[in-house]
Amino acid sequence: MSDLLDRQLLFVTGKGGVGKTTTAAAIADLAARRGKRTLVCEMDAKGAMASMFEVSTLRFEPLEVQPHLWAMAMNTEDSLREYLRVVARIPLVGRIGPLARTFDFVADAAPGVKEILAIGKICFEVRERHYDLVVVDAEASGHIVAQIDAPRAIRELVQVGPVRDQTEWMLSILGDAQRTGLVVVTTPEEMPITETIELVGKVQSTTEVDVAAVFANRVLPQWFEPAERAVFDRLCEPAPQALLAEAVGARVSSVFHAARLAESRRAIATEYLARLRESLPVNVPVHEIPELFTKASGRRVVSLVADQLRTELP
Repeated sequence: MSDLLDRQLLFVTGKGGVGKTTTAAAIADLAARRGKRTLVCEMDAKGAMASMFEVSTLRFEPLEVQPHLWAMAMNTEDSLREYLRVVARIPLVGRIGPLARTFDFVADAAPGVKEILAIGKICFEVRERHYDLVVVDAEASGHIVAQIDAPRAIRELVQVGPVRDQTEWMLSILGDAQRTGLVVVTTPEEMPITETIELVGKVQSTTEVDVAAVFANRVLPQWFEPAERAVFDRLCEPAPQALLAEAVGARVSSVFHAARLAESRRAIATEYLARLRESLPVNVPVHEIPELFTKASGRRVVSLVADQLRTELP
């Protein structure tokens, strides 16, 4: 991760439920702590990012949620309005809801049309250097390729004209590994690991975007060293268990059962993480975010995850 926060644009994706939004928020939080002027953008506008920073709602206009950190949510109408004003130089007054709905109808029939507005907005912020780093809480792993590959799809669809010209500078940003990277979040379980391996391969084979890192989230700690494990195994035998039950009560067996279950889960997770590392290209690092064992939410959990990410940096 030595160069991760030195880039200008990071897309964060992953299978639903693996902690994608929390990780995106934590990366943005860590960058802001380091004094980088940072924007975090929620692409699906479901409100999860607002909860991360404990604000009522996020809109298209960036909101400063903490020093050096702004947050926004993407939406079709406002992104279309900004595109027409900045690129087409068409002044618009009032709402453009009917136009946006017409655009949605057209976008459903043409691949990449709707995504190009969202990606265009993000790339525009990078090109204009309004921020040192833009972190995108992107679409889930099943949709991210279509999202980041939208400029190329439009370039193939439109052969000439200003729309095609707009895709060129976007592609130059997206294809520059020094500026742009994709972060994939997963958990040490069978389905998320399988999807991550497949996603990394697809991104590398069909897009120009660099896979910067994979974050394995909610990794359980290793409870025992080998010598300690031998002692634990002896204590699980009937005779020691009987003595312990006599000394501290019968429920002591529940403690040992929980510890054994945790060790078993850790062993299974270790196998999945080994498979992940073996299956990924050598230039894609895998970083672990440990299970936090906390009921915290909002800013507190974002801060805790950011603290863990900080340990991965030199």
